[in-house]
Amino acid sequence: MGLFSGVKDVIIDAWGWLNYKPVFSDSLGMPNRRAFPEAHASWVPAADERRLAAYKLLAAYDNNQVAELTEIRDGDTPSDRREFGDPSMFVDTIVSNVMGREQHIVVPGADADPDADGEAAASAAAAERVQTLLRDWAENELLTMRILQTERKAVSLGDGVYHEFWDPAKQRVRARTYDPGFYFPVLPEDGDGSEYPDRVHLAWELPEDKKRGLPARLRRITHELDWIRPATGSGVDRTGRPVRAPLMSEPTDDTPAAPLLGRGDQVDDTGLISRTYPWNDGPSYRTCYLTDATWDLSDLKGNIDVDNLPMDKARFATSPTGEVLDHLDLLIDFVPIIHVPNTVPPAEEHWGQSSLAKVLQVFDEISGTDTDSARASATTGSPIISISGRPTSGRQAQMSVAAGMVFELGEGGRMDVLDTSPQLAELRNQGHDLADRAANIARLPAVALGTMDPSKVPSGYALELSLGPLDSLISSMRLARAHKYALLLKFAQRLHIAGQHPDWVGVRPLPAQLVFGPYTPTDKAAVLDQVTTAYQAGVISLETAVRTLNESGWAIDDIEQEIAQIQARQFEQARFLADATGSTDAVGKYLGIDITPDRVPPAPKLPTTNEDDDALVDPAPGSGGNEQ
Repeated sequence: MGLFSGVKDVIIDAWGWLNYKPVFSDSLGMPNRRAFPEAHASWVPAADERRLAAYKLLAAYDNNQVAELTEIRDGDTPSDRREFGDPSMFVDTIVSNVMGREQHIVVPGADADPDADGEAAASAAAAERVQTLLRDWAENELLTMRILQTERKAVSLGDGVYHEFWDPAKQRVRARTYDPGFYFPVLPEDGDGSEYPDRVHLAWELPEDKKRGLPARLRRITHELDWIRPATGSGVDRTGRPVRAPLMSEPTDDTPAAPLLGRGDQVDDTGLISRTYPWNDGPSYRTCYLTDATWDLSDLKGNIDVDNLPMDKARFATSPTGEVLDHLDLLIDFVPIIHVPNTVPPAEEHWGQSSLAKVLQVFDEISGTDTDSARASATTGSPIISISGRPTSGRQAQMSVAAGMVFELGEGGRMDVLDTSPQLAELRNQGHDLADRAANIARLPAVALGTMDPSKVPSGYALELSLGPLDSLISSMRLARAHKYALLLKFAQRLHIAGQHPDWVGVRPLPAQLVFGPYTPTDKAAVLDQVTTAYQAGVISLETAVRTLNESGWAIDDIEQEIAQIQARQFEQARFLADATGSTDAVGKYLGIDITPDRVPPAPKLPTTNEDDDALVDPAPGSGGNEQ
């Protein structure tokens, strides 16, 4: 042991790429306590200390504050370090590419033919209704802004968190974004972090408020899936603290008091309580419980963490409707918290990786080069000048140089200037090389960063090839998000139904997707030519053609409305439809107008032939008629 006692352990985990920072990883691999006091709080689990420290360090890079953290350990002066926002620029670029130019909520089947017969028509109408309701909700809830907030957290820190809940006052589902540093899931003990956790904490410290006389506190909001239990109601304990207590039936002479069941709950033969949710086909035995409590930090002593805080010291919050939030039954069978990883997590892992992870060391080199360039530019703009020879004025004091100043030197005198411009030029070239190196590692081509001169692009095909690394990057990042946003929209539907919103009465939740728009520049003329040729050849439908144009950047607000407007002017196609079907109703639906067919004209009545009427019979030749 004596030979290896001074060897430092190498920690390889989800945040091992930060081990090169002395402020993040000391001799034991733990973050500096003075730089990251939040990570070393008594209630923070040991497994989360490095994660919280990594979030703070990444946020410092994003906000040009790395020098302030470095000063805590190394004593550097923050003003001596130049940070010009390169990490923030990378984050903003990746976020804009991931989100695309627009975002749309799409329910599969909503664009189907609504005039189909039978079950197909009912499915199309149901999908179209759900899609409309979700889009209206997204507009009212400013969902695009929430997505942007979460995506910036996910790209810069590696993880983002959504929390959805029913707001009785606004009568809609609310979507809130949380910092991933507040997110503490209780992952399975078998180490499979890819499973959806049954217990999730959102916890953060509240600072001391001397004006209101409030000490430093810890707030924890917990969602937990558990077995359905008897109904509870709001009450108080012996100390007057608001709590929830079981509701009991009135005792009678024959039966004692017994716990009451919630409305619609049933007890099966095994003694378990079941409940039928509107979105499930069969009964469920689990529900989600909400607890919102606050603790004084002075009460948190001993071997505790965020998952086993002393409940006897907790002060439970009360909802706007007067319900004490102490294991409140939310009447849903899912945890309405969605964790969005920035990348596809490794097998059996839970956390994503920041887009800055692989380029932090390059950013440090860029910052060092910028700092050296700033120092070199000072001597280039205000050069160091040496004067030899006795001045005629006899002054030996230090002199300053200004425009138009004349120096009279003695015999053999000379003036020498220290030229540092070559070093400054070399430092600038080094900065450009490092910036290109960072862009290559992050898979951000120059065209994505806006640093490429468009006139130097030889062809559209060459431009498309240069975007190959960005295409693979965005494809993998959108893959990591696809299922999460499907959950977000699924939970929004279920919460609206659970909240008994009148517009959602009788609605069956359907799979919905959040579709991100294009992010790369497209040749609209080339896309139009391809779509037109394919549509005229009959290999794609009008719906696919219009959707393709919309994805390429054409200004199409509503695909269905655009198709209806196109068909309303295709009179030649309407004539072909009339000839093929003979249906006036079909033509009217195609053109989007009401066609009232003319009344069927009466059949003509020809005069009857009467053999006795000579006037109606042609005389036969030679029958005595007048012949000429």
